[in-house]
Amino acid sequence: MVYDVDVLVIGSGLGGLSAAVAAAEDGLKVLVITKSSKVSETNTWYAQGGIVETGTGDSPELLIKDIMRAGSYLNNKDAVEIVARRGPELVQEYLIDKGRVPFERGEEGEFDRTKEGAHTVRRILHVNDQTGRAIQENMSQYAESLPNITFLAGYSAVDIITNTHHSTDFFQRYQNRRALGAYILKEDTGEIFPIFAGATIIATGGIGNLYLHTSNPESASGDGIAMAYRAGCSIINAEYMQFHPTILFHRDVKRFLITEAMRGEGARLKNTKGEYFMERYNPELRDLAPRDEVARAIYREMDGSGGYVYLDARSLTHVDVTQRFPSIYQMCKSVDIDISTDLIPVVPAAHYFCGGIKVGLDSRTEIEGLYSVGESSCTGVHGANRLASVSLLEALVFGIRAGKNLKNQIVPVTQGLKDSIPGWIYPQGEVEFDPILIHHDMLTLQSTMWNYVGIIRNKKRIDRSLADFNYFTHRIERFYQEARATTKILELRNAVITAGVIAKAAASNPQSLGCHYREDQGTNS
Repeated sequence: MVYDVDVLVIGSGLGGLSAAVAAAEDGLKVLVITKSSKVSETNTWYAQGGIVETGTGDSPELLIKDIMRAGSYLNNKDAVEIVARRGPELVQEYLIDKGRVPFERGEEGEFDRTKEGAHTVRRILHVNDQTGRAIQENMSQYAESLPNITFLAGYSAVDIITNTHHSTDFFQRYQNRRALGAYILKEDTGEIFPIFAGATIIATGGIGNLYLHTSNPESASGDGIAMAYRAGCSIINAEYMQFHPTILFHRDVKRFLITEAMRGEGARLKNTKGEYFMERYNPELRDLAPRDEVARAIYREMDGSGGYVYLDARSLTHVDVTQRFPSIYQMCKSVDIDISTDLIPVVPAAHYFCGGIKVGLDSRTEIEGLYSVGESSCTGVHGANRLASVSLLEALVFGIRAGKNLKNQIVPVTQGLKDSIPGWIYPQGEVEFDPILIHHDMLTLQSTMWNYVGIIRNKKRIDRSLADFNYFTHRIERFYQEARATTKILELRNAVITAGVIAKAAASNPQSLGCHYREDQGTNS
């Protein structure tokens, strides 16, 4: 089986969908693949809070100021300006007009805008607490209405195909490196085959599943980061992993986020002693301080307190919590927590990767023909810490920019190049590894990341993680070389590579900034 398309998009969240839609609207033939069994199983789907647009008394300059301040001024200001100035009109054109996303409106028909931590004004559009799901569903429907987009679910990318590495034509090693597509695993049959494309877009989402506690789905295993790294791309700002302060803490519920919008409406954090504590850490912003500050404050309050704190939403009498936060209300109710009368136990968890594959303002990587959008990319918008609800906007804006620029940039793969790329070579005497071993290795990796490269870091912890990942990498690579390929083995291989990249970045930066916090700040690494 061989596919030949103009554009291959790896990942089906908002970044990938936006790029696919923009390219298809320009007449290009687009193939979107996702390793999940459903196209909708993405980080976008699980985003609760909303997407930044424009608020009353707002301006691009004010949004730029908020984004830069949250990002500790490590941001790429050119990228921030693009998001702030182009974002609102693209929300209107693609999400409201074309996607028909049903953002909440007030009685007079105006959008109901909410506010989250570190925002100056209420500028965030939402669909109650299911914004990501609504965006994913509606944009997927619009994308599927375009005749030149094809979706394949249950297909995992194995590696990016490049001329300099994979071609059997020795002359290609002297040429500039160029992406020609990717080797793809069809999960249900185990077949691996090439998909050739003039442009390949990595839109694989985040890395949250590298950590023991995360708000991300299991699919967020750093696949795109690892593939780009193996292909020769730079990964930048990898030490900046944002931890969301409030994930529901309950033995029967995993990965369920309690949106920051609840604190935007007035909910407050309380420790197990019954004390509201955020004013001790940030007297001005208190519970709406930037996420890195809130996550560290909770982490410190958890010491000796039983391993969690509470979110107190009992005072939100000005809103109907059953309607404003229906998903949260129903999930908590299912485990006997009534958010209108009970405290909600919460813990911080890995949430958003501010680093990623280095790209330019048109989402191009350093490799010709290879692009990246969404959380797998690093445009520099977020700097050292992401401002809430900007990530969906960035995915939309740079996804559209990438797709719109392809028509003039794309270089078709010649038949001669295709013929020089060999079929997949399967290991002789393939073995099928016990899934318990794979699960245990992933759990060990997640525990290492959580304990040593987590919310609060120091040299000893990071050094231990590097030693562990050095050992894991060799053992897991041997796994991969000998085993019959499965999505779980690919994820494990990608996870240990991405974890190592993050740990090395954390080790090389002794200075605390944003969501990279060193308790031994200034110590040589």
